[in-house]
Amino acid sequence: MAKKFTDMTEGKPTTLILRFAVPLLIGNIFQQLYNMVDSVIVGNYVGANALASVGTCGSIGFLFFALSSGIAAGVGIMVSQYFGARDEVHVKKTIGNSFAILLATSSVITLLGYLLAPVILQMLRTPSSIFPDALTYLRTTCMGIIAIALYNGVSSILRALGDSKTPLYFLMLSSVTNVALDLLFVVKFDMGVFGVALATVISQIISVVTSLLYAFCKVPYFRLTKEEWKTDGATVRKTIAIGVPMALQSSVIAISMMALQGVVNGFGPVIMAAYTVVSRVEQLVQQPYQSLGTSITTYAGQNMGAGQIERVKKGFHASVWMALIFSLSLIPVAYLFGEQIVSCFVKEREVIAIGVRGLRITSLFYFGLGMIYVPRAVLNGCGDTAFAMINGAMEVICRILYSNVLTAIPVIGYWGIWLTTGLTWATTALVCIWRYKTGIWKKKGVTDKTAEEGHKQG
Repeated sequence: MAKKFTDMTEGKPTTLILRFAVPLLIGNIFQQLYNMVDSVIVGNYVGANALASVGTCGSIGFLFFALSSGIAAGVGIMVSQYFGARDEVHVKKTIGNSFAILLATSSVITLLGYLLAPVILQMLRTPSSIFPDALTYLRTTCMGIIAIALYNGVSSILRALGDSKTPLYFLMLSSVTNVALDLLFVVKFDMGVFGVALATVISQIISVVTSLLYAFCKVPYFRLTKEEWKTDGATVRKTIAIGVPMALQSSVIAISMMALQGVVNGFGPVIMAAYTVVSRVEQLVQQPYQSLGTSITTYAGQNMGAGQIERVKKGFHASVWMALIFSLSLIPVAYLFGEQIVSCFVKEREVIAIGVRGLRITSLFYFGLGMIYVPRAVLNGCGDTAFAMINGAMEVICRILYSNVLTAIPVIGYWGIWLTTGLTWATTALVCIWRYKTGIWKKKGVTDKTAEEGHKQG
């Protein structure tokens, strides 16, 4: 059965990791482009207030997404390790239990999100002029959280089995459907913000239905017996122990970004605009690192499950070189073409000048950004997800400390905003590398092979 999927415990690490990462990268870039198109439709056909109301819900939506995707990632790590250990029994048992876990956690998040939506929006000081639309959008999209959780669960399992292409197809289907429904509901039927939210929920439902149909019809591991569907306490506890720290990490990082945004806002609209532009560029820059990280997580998980710790190390070193080459190649791009890049987003000369310099500052720290993704991915894949909270806390401390200290120094001023971003990456990267070097991850696997090999090298 394992031959139907990519076995990453054999073959050249660099080739395996790159081949797996390419579909992920295509999917991530596609989603970024879709988000831009979605914003254009809302801004042009509904209005600025509607766009603001949708944007206001962005950080809240990310929080809900992080909570559900963290659990799904935990499921994927468990499956990858058991798959690498050739333990088909536990692969199936984990898949069977994952549905109960994902349904339970996403149902709770849906209920809390719907009930607390007004309170959360008030806490974010949402202007009264857009409050009704924001509330409508947030409560409607909450109805899609269960679909998001199940889709992420299926995608994580498929990637854990070495299939990074199929989740890409479902992502593209969801994105295209969402844009088409946006045009139908917003442009033709004039349904406003509710139409935008409804389009999102329907596209999410379509993606989860099609992915589940594919999984149960085409993937042998999803053909479960009655016994494999039964809830197993040990499997549930392991999945939660791995998934919850990852969910909380993303949530804490989101909070740290909000704290930095508060400092940025204190410098006025010009700096805010420049920061926004550079942030948009950084979102695109992060896609290769993110794709590489997801690929390494699966690679490390499978090899950890097989007890091949030395092979995990080889994958780590190969990934470091990939991150270094990519990071160095972006520095001349930022310095030679920074003005053209920033000009794609804004036309005001003052904003462009500040944005270009901000982009050049952060580009010098791109390798630090890469070295957050690479070691963290190895640690996560090996089951050392408890570090995720340490990692998240470090980003919070750095963004708050660096931003407040650096911007208070007269000779630095608002340039401290971009120095904060770069130094946060560098500091967090050092902590991630330190954690990897301790070797604690060697004893974090869930399979017997991992435990035996980890204690040998521990």
